[in-house]
Amino acid sequence: MEISYQSTRGGEANVTASQAILKGLAEDGGLFMPCFIPKLDKTMKELSGMTYQETAYEVMKLFLTDYTEEELKSCIERAYDSKFDTEEIAPLKKAGGSYYLELYHGSTIAFKDMALSILPHLMTAAAKKNQVKNKIVVLTATSGDTGKAAMAGFADVEGTEIIVFYPKDGVSRVQELQMVTQKGENTHVAAIHGNFDDAQTGVKRIFGDKEFARTLDEKGFQLSSANSINIGRLVPQVVYYVYAYAKLLAGGEITDGEPVNVTVPTGNFGNILAAYFAKQAGVPIRKLICASNENKVLYDFFRTGTYDRNRDFILTSSPSMDILISSNLERLIYLSTGCDAAANAALMKELSEKGSYTVTAEMKTFMEDFQGGFASEEENRAAMKKIFKDTGYLIDTHTGVAAAVYEQYRAGSNDDTKNIIASTASPYKFSRSVLEAIEGEQKTDDEFRIIGHLAEISGVRIPQAVEEIRTAPVRHNTECDADKMKEAVLNFLS
Repeated sequence: MEISYQSTRGGEANVTASQAILKGLAEDGGLFMPCFIPKLDKTMKELSGMTYQETAYEVMKLFLTDYTEEELKSCIERAYDSKFDTEEIAPLKKAGGSYYLELYHGSTIAFKDMALSILPHLMTAAAKKNQVKNKIVVLTATSGDTGKAAMAGFADVEGTEIIVFYPKDGVSRVQELQMVTQKGENTHVAAIHGNFDDAQTGVKRIFGDKEFARTLDEKGFQLSSANSINIGRLVPQVVYYVYAYAKLLAGGEITDGEPVNVTVPTGNFGNILAAYFAKQAGVPIRKLICASNENKVLYDFFRTGTYDRNRDFILTSSPSMDILISSNLERLIYLSTGCDAAANAALMKELSEKGSYTVTAEMKTFMEDFQGGFASEEENRAAMKKIFKDTGYLIDTHTGVAAAVYEQYRAGSNDDTKNIIASTASPYKFSRSVLEAIEGEQKTDDEFRIIGHLAEISGVRIPQAVEEIRTAPVRHNTECDADKMKEAVLNFLS
């Protein structure tokens, strides 16, 4: 059955999947949503015998209905190949009472690889399908991982330019080095003086500037997005939750139809929204546990029904979650209104103008699948240390937030449903924070000495992605103020 896409704010409808992927953001500032969430047409027993690539096709064909079988399978084959360092692509490891879904075995050692390995192929196929003549400019704000993964995916892809903005001093040293050393004649990076929300707001403002779009069109360019607001990012993320359940079934860890909980560390809400889509598609998921760090805007929202970004922005050891404007939450809000675009648009207007909004009691009830929780820096460190001490399993700072929040939930609910934790980054991406959680404060400023010591005590191999940046030359050194991002875009493209 054909699925079309529409804006969460009502300005566009009957858009094909390929058109939605090309646009990234709807012209009215809304996000593209499928007209309905399709149901899996294979049983979990059938899926349990499939590879990751085969599962990806079975999931993505349901959402991306204007792509041919040949186009979709070609995109999948090129995306999920030897750039991943495990054959399973997304292995599951049991530790401390949970199943950790390792989403960091791609070329940039973070979960963003899972979607950003395939997005360039989906986008270039979409450009051909829609006879696009302009060069596509992929414009992205990052809190650390999306930027590198997007640049790695789009590097030297014909017909594209990729521009990434990240908050100066708001990412880990490894994250920054991964971005500023990125190769590719079409890759561009700028550190902005501000936080991630400033970068994200600046990117959204550029997308909403019709005059700027006309200027770019005259120069032969058109904008698209690699952020999780792009439906081409969200759909591939649904795959790994389907795959995880199928693999637990294949391994005899669960019985067919047995519900599981899923705990996701998230700031922008895209990764846990993908799990919600998987549930709606037919995966037996009971609770979606939304884990926040000290920037606990999502925790407060699920507790009170009021989303309020008017608060201090806190820099934490889990920087990819240091976010106060959770863009993908808009998709859930839209669904909770009964897909009432006008009602959703009014709430988003309140958020833009006042920095907050409150949902109705009915909308709050609609979202009862979600359970919010947050972990302080101290609780995060304690969770990382305990899991390593008890099991020898090493996790990063974002996964530590999820582990801590899950333990809080389990203790408070007595819910013994089996639990999958989305493990979103390699511990080596945040090596100093991980080592300090395990051993205490480190005296050295040498990031690579810390990485070496972490490898010694854990026995976990240092990923190639980290080894590569040890001696890689810095290729990008642009900085700008948040209000000068448009000028930076023009400079890069000239």
